Amino acid sequence: MLGLVKKDLLMIKGNIRQVILFLVVFLVLAFQENNIIVIVPVFVSMMVFITTFSYDEYNKWDAYAIALPISRKNIVKSKYIASVILWLIALLVTVVITVIMGIIGQNINYFEMFGMILGCVFSIVLLEAIMFPLIFKFGVEKGRIGLFVGVFAIAALLGFIFTGVDLENATGFIEFFNKYYYILLPLAIIILLMGSYFVSKRIYLKKEF
Repeated sequence: MLGLVKKDLLMIKGNIRQVILFLVVFLVLAFQENNIIVIVPVFVSMMVFITTFSYDEYNKWDAYAIALPISRKNIVKSKYIASVILWLIALLVTVVITVIMGIIGQNINYFEMFGMILGCVFSIVLLEAIMFPLIFKFGVEKGRIGLFVGVFAIAALLGFIFTGVDLENATGFIEFFNKYYYILLPLAIIILLMGSYFVSKRIYLKKEF
């Protein structure tokens, strides 16, 4: 399985110039707006990783891979592991740049930045948790369409729910979340990744190529 993870990470090297360009633009913007620090690197890591599915689909990798002595479960698992490695690298870049900006005199609220980073990671993991099973099921292009439909459906559902919620009665939950978000968000991230992995594995085990 380690070889499968390396395969995905090596494929990303082909996009290294685009990544560097994004990071240069990101650095310029970061000095003007600190909040953008937490958004760009992780978002770029997800977009870059999605290209590995495109490469696999274009080269008919899956049909070849299942003919090898590799379990389908490990093929799916390697995708999730590689994606986690990539956004962890993106987080490291974010932290390093944040510290550098703080050292050179930028006004950085580290506690607030930590909360924003967790929220950003949760958002990216939520998108991946929805998108990966769709890609395994329908392919990259249809998977992207399904993602947009799913995101709009979730947004509409949440909007409908919150319109019927009395915010005064929800203050207890909001206070609880604000107090323990550093525990709740990592737990939610783990649950999303595990749930998405099991759905993708189930799809891939039954899929014919």
